[in-house]
Amino acid sequence: MTARPLIHRSPIPGLGISAGITITLLSLVVLLPIGALLLKGALAGPERLWTEVNTPRIWAALWLSFRLSFLAALFNLIFGVTLAWVLVRYRFAGRRLIDAAVDLPFALPTAVAGIALTALYAPNGAFGVMARDLGIKIAYTPLGIFIALVFVGLPFVVRTVQPVIDEIEREVEEASATLGASRAHTLRHVILPMLMPAALTGFALSLARAVGEYGSVIFIAGNLPLKTEIAPLLIVIKLEEFNYDGATAIGIAMLIISFAMLFAINLIQVWSRRRIGYV
Repeated sequence: MTARPLIHRSPIPGLGISAGITITLLSLVVLLPIGALLLKGALAGPERLWTEVNTPRIWAALWLSFRLSFLAALFNLIFGVTLAWVLVRYRFAGRRLIDAAVDLPFALPTAVAGIALTALYAPNGAFGVMARDLGIKIAYTPLGIFIALVFVGLPFVVRTVQPVIDEIEREVEEASATLGASRAHTLRHVILPMLMPAALTGFALSLARAVGEYGSVIFIAGNLPLKTEIAPLLIVIKLEEFNYDGATAIGIAMLIISFAMLFAINLIQVWSRRRIGYV
């Protein structure tokens, strides 16, 4: 009879060491800053934080930031999935160029992106002149902020969905068509359920990037209080005024709202995975 080993080895070599390193780095990079923010808020007290955040200017900035971030992420979800499908399933002239251009917001510094967007959409810019002739003002309005958030968030959806589309075999669509399903039925009941988890992940990443975006927005926003002023800019203003309690209050408010939105997205993602048979 063979004796059972006293030490059960993990099938993954170095699992204990790698897990320890991962948890340590996660704590230093993610948990420690959040913990410091919450500790600063606890030291200030809830009454002080509420006094700092409960002003029309801050509520307007929070509403503008999260509303436009959600709308931009929703636009990126629809347009990004469509663009990823076109890039994977079709072959046409310039496809590789478009595929490479998708990564441009990743490589471009946010300040440079903001200056470029402002130059294009300003009243005397290339696209701003055409919009002005139509009676539309883009720069220094919420519409300009929306365009900037779409620009920085689109690659997250495209690059998240592309590998999933690449793995969907054409035989699945052909089998659905053979069974008498229309294209709309195949899209709704076959393709979209398989894309939903990845699409929601891209949506969450795009939303998170848009909520905290600063560099590409401040140039095109105009930063008008109660109109085009975003919440991250108010945090910088509070820090420059040495009002650390005010900056902490805005940061905690953004943290709570962001956590609630991402938690809801994760619940929808879990539901979509279970619906198509993934655990």
